[in-house]
Amino acid sequence: MIHDSGTREKVARLRADTPACEAVMHFNNAGSSLPPRQVVDRVVRHLRLEERIGGYEAAAEVSDELADGYAAIARLVGARPDEIAITDSATRSWLSVFTAVPWREGDRILTAAPEYSSNLIAMLSAAQVHGVTVDRVPSTADGDIDLDMLETMLDDRVRMVAITHAPTNGGLVQPVERIGAVVAGSPALFLVDACQSAGQVPLDLATVGADALSATGRKYLRAPRGTGFLAVRRSVLDRLNPVHVDLDSAWFEDGRVRLRDDARRFELFERNVAAVLGLGEAARYYLDVGPRWVHEYVTALAEHLRDRLTELPGVTVTDIGSHRSGIVSFRAETLPAHELAGRLKERGIHVSVSYASSTPWDMAARELDELVRASVHYYNTPDEVARFCEEVGSALR
Repeated sequence: MIHDSGTREKVARLRADTPACEAVMHFNNAGSSLPPRQVVDRVVRHLRLEERIGGYEAAAEVSDELADGYAAIARLVGARPDEIAITDSATRSWLSVFTAVPWREGDRILTAAPEYSSNLIAMLSAAQVHGVTVDRVPSTADGDIDLDMLETMLDDRVRMVAITHAPTNGGLVQPVERIGAVVAGSPALFLVDACQSAGQVPLDLATVGADALSATGRKYLRAPRGTGFLAVRRSVLDRLNPVHVDLDSAWFEDGRVRLRDDARRFELFERNVAAVLGLGEAARYYLDVGPRWVHEYVTALAEHLRDRLTELPGVTVTDIGSHRSGIVSFRAETLPAHELAGRLKERGIHVSVSYASSTPWDMAARELDELVRASVHYYNTPDEVARFCEEVGSALR
């Protein structure tokens, strides 16, 4: 797929929308991707409008477009617009749901070995404060969550199953649809962290079976930093009481605080309107490019990168999973990951370094301390993969 002429023409058009492609080789899309020109222009236009007439007035003028942003994000995840809340990050989105659960002593949380550290910190904090138990579901030999063990461990005390769809390193894409099918027969909430998958893997709330799904804008969606969103099924809203509310998410009536009856009970009034408009523009751009095509291209390009890296002497690709994402993790025998990343940056190549603190359970189990993380997107090309591997080989000599 990645080498056919039709694909090359499409990628060339997408690169033309991304001026930075001419200056850098950006393989750090799992950190923060290069935004398309359309997203940047939309953000800047609104800032200029605020400059001319003021923030409140500018927001009033774009109220219809802001509403359309909710609709675009809803289409992106197969939800309804009233099941969408816009936040400032994936972590804020995830925590908004997690902390809204009325935890009780004896409750159990099930999660997986490659869970992201920020989520683990919140879970373990709940264990300390509320007396809940956090249990790790074993992985299969491929690295996927063991579905048979999940079913065995799932009992009436499990209040939540929390899974990161595409962990921050390791290449794994968890089988969330199959996890959702197992959880569906229990009273547990199913919370999916789609921080790394939104924008590269097609998402559908009903197909996944998730009760809530959190995501960021800055990674594969190519939206501005400081944006994120949350999708929450209306059917579970009555089980969730947000910790932080204000006059936009609730109101005071007859001596009681009453919450909104939609997902925007998880929002607060203040926001960066320009960035939110950029998020909506990015969602529409992604939908226009085509989620299925994006997934096929990014997956194929990442596999091509893995194949080429394995040909380099002294380089080991450390990815796991029966299905893998656009995130490629590797290490070199002769050079620490952070030093290799620094040498690549000097050559105009952007990657990031994943340390054991990012996915502590997984990396400890595999005895890994730090990895180079090279994450590709649909504006990256096979030619860039070839040059990347050449530069990695040169940096190691």
